[in-house]
Amino acid sequence: MTAEFPQQAGVPEAPRPAEDRRHMIRRRALTLLIIVLLIGIPAGYLVISAGQSRASGKDKEARYSATGLTEGWPSKLQRRLYQVPIPNPAWWVASYETNNWKTSRLYVEFETTDAGLSAFLTAMGVQQSDLERDDITISDRDRDVTGWTFDGPGTWSGLVHEQENPAPTHDVVVNHDKPGYPRVYVVSRTVP
Repeated sequence: MTAEFPQQAGVPEAPRPAEDRRHMIRRRALTLLIIVLLIGIPAGYLVISAGQSRASGKDKEARYSATGLTEGWPSKLQRRLYQVPIPNPAWWVASYETNNWKTSRLYVEFETTDAGLSAFLTAMGVQQSDLERDDITISDRDRDVTGWTFDGPGTWSGLVHEQENPAPTHDVVVNHDKPGYPRVYVVSRTVP
């Protein structure tokens, strides 16, 4: 049940005074400011967002169109999938990943300390004593992909760490040219 209110007789309003020039300019400026804020801020955000998205796409395109080793650490996901525990400290790190329907490979090279090499091999499940002197375990095919040549100065050693699928197999070659700072080359391959 609703009660109706009786309509009151309207009191005639007094006519408004004409708007002076100062109020008109202030009102128009305020309207312009509101329009700029309502349109300009979202438009600016879209321009900035588009620029960032475009730059991100170019970075990804460059990374995935690489045709050889690129400077920088492989992602944490790649290191976990391919079981390549790069030690800390490590420097001059470069990596490259190839994938096809048959085999996926991660190529990594880095320089570390003797303790870092020991930690790396232990984390992989092998020992430093498993390295065989003058044993270059990385295939010619993999050397062609990366451009690695193992004919420089230094003592070379290598090992193959085979695991059951789906765990990756590692081919490791170490150059002991700089005493105390071995250079490590790894090819980790897995069958998807």
